[in-house]
Amino acid sequence: MILISGNDLASGAVTWWTGSGWSHHFGDAADAGDGAAAIIATEEAACRVNGAAAVEADASGMPSHIKDRIRAAGPSVRIDLGINPAVPAVLAE
Repeated sequence: MILISGNDLASGAVTWWTGSGWSHHFGDAADAGDGAAAIIATEEAACRVNGAAAVEADASGMPSHIKDRIRAAGPSVRIDLGINPAVPAVLAE
């Protein structure tokens, strides 16, 4: 599964590709599959997002890399301030 993450141009907040637009909520993210590179190119050219990147996710849709799980969870300075508190930044072993 491939998700796309980027940053909102106005606020700098993390955004996730929903299949038709962008959302600050990780739960709205959609699988971009093989079309991720084309979506990124189109969205950045239209100035709808900055720093977009393809993110590998496991079968459950959770980002595979710790950096991307932290981006999904929200700010790391205080976990209680995250906008997606249901997303664990660190997976249980």
